[in-house]
Amino acid sequence: MRCKIFFIALAVLLLASCKKLNETPFSFVEPGAFYNTPAQVEAALTASMNKIWDFWYGYQYPGLHNFKHDDQLLGGDLVIPNNFASDIWANHYAALLDINTAIAAMKKGSLGNTPQTEQDKVLGQALFLRAFNYFMLVRLYGGVPLLLENDDPIANPPARTSVEEVYKSITDDLSKAAGLLPRTWPDSHKALPTRGAALGLLAKAYLTMATAPLNQTEYYAKAAEAAQKVIAEGDYRLIHDIDKVFTVDTRYGPEVMFTFSSNYQDITVEPFVWMPYQLDGWGDFYVQPQWAEALPDIPRKHAYILLEIDGVHYDDWVDGGVPSIKKYMYDKAEDIEAWRSLVVFPILRYADVLLIFAEAENMAKGGPTQAAVDAVNQVIDRANDYQNLPQHPRASIAMSKQAFDDLVIEERNQELCFELGDRWFDLCRKRILDKKTIPRYLVNFSENDYLYPIPDNDRKLNPLLTQNPGYIE
Repeated sequence: MRCKIFFIALAVLLLASCKKLNETPFSFVEPGAFYNTPAQVEAALTASMNKIWDFWYGYQYPGLHNFKHDDQLLGGDLVIPNNFASDIWANHYAALLDINTAIAAMKKGSLGNTPQTEQDKVLGQALFLRAFNYFMLVRLYGGVPLLLENDDPIANPPARTSVEEVYKSITDDLSKAAGLLPRTWPDSHKALPTRGAALGLLAKAYLTMATAPLNQTEYYAKAAEAAQKVIAEGDYRLIHDIDKVFTVDTRYGPEVMFTFSSNYQDITVEPFVWMPYQLDGWGDFYVQPQWAEALPDIPRKHAYILLEIDGVHYDDWVDGGVPSIKKYMYDKAEDIEAWRSLVVFPILRYADVLLIFAEAENMAKGGPTQAAVDAVNQVIDRANDYQNLPQHPRASIAMSKQAFDDLVIEERNQELCFELGDRWFDLCRKRILDKKTIPRYLVNFSENDYLYPIPDNDRKLNPLLTQNPGYIE
């Protein structure tokens, strides 16, 4: 949306200053002349992902900073200013412009005589990506403008759509995508979304609908059903070794179901952003020490969080130190030396699906079933390196509904830490931000913190965009 506005403003400026300019461009690709092959559509969809995942841009670098107000990252104090995370808003709508243009072309028949099975695959990808972009937006900002393939935000500036309507679009798109996408892709296309990824994201959307702000509890059963399909189809599994969950070789499976993608032609930001300066890094991201110290002392803690260097605890590092995020320190030595990185954030993992199922099944059935217990215990067993550790006990069917729910949310806290906003979204949908925030920041808490502000510039351009409560109008 912003891109369109920018180019229109640029065109007006050029016309005003160069009225006599009368040159014929050498070439111009009309929208109807593109999207004529699956490869062209996939190029547009790749461009949409590049809007939110690009070198030093989007979620690649500032992304985690946009979730710093959870209890995991160091530096969030629950003082959320106007325009916080405005880059994420702009990036997602730029991505949606690419996706909607591609969908509109396909629905007008741009793929022509392409076999229907191939058309289904690219349409499924587009619907999946549109749903993903809106799922991020609606959880961060609440009701947002819902722009679909036939909408023109310039001719008809949109007002905010209700949260419920946005979720209907998300779940409709994901349901359709699940019916169109293949269960697997060849290695040459391994980064593309699958049927399982669509079902997993659908389960996550249903789970969120069952919790705040909609609190439509009938969606617990739908979330459990969608997650159970992923489990039953068996296309994904947990990595057995907790120390190998995050590696270059496991970025695209068998546990990672959908992720951002980087390669040597399109690298990620330098690996030093994750490394503390004691390892010659830049230390751009650190872990809240209180959060890290509260974790049970199990193998997963040491696999995901850097607490020691050569056996020396961070408290005793030269010049002091704080924990770092070890999940994203998996680049090979030769890549680190060459200042290049292939590190990516997972968007959806099978561990997440197991925990979604466990939470939804427990809430839908009024207490933990054996299937729910088995699902969460898969995650717990791996975290413990398959040992019986009293500091991190397994779940039991004898637990109450509330105790089991608390256990699953805590398991999500530990297993999905520092991934794409998972902790922040859990704190918001369960309405426990005030219960989990660092105690000294509790004075800054407000119920308004559950939504981020609508960016000022967009509100100036579109007066129909109302501001979220608690922010300056």
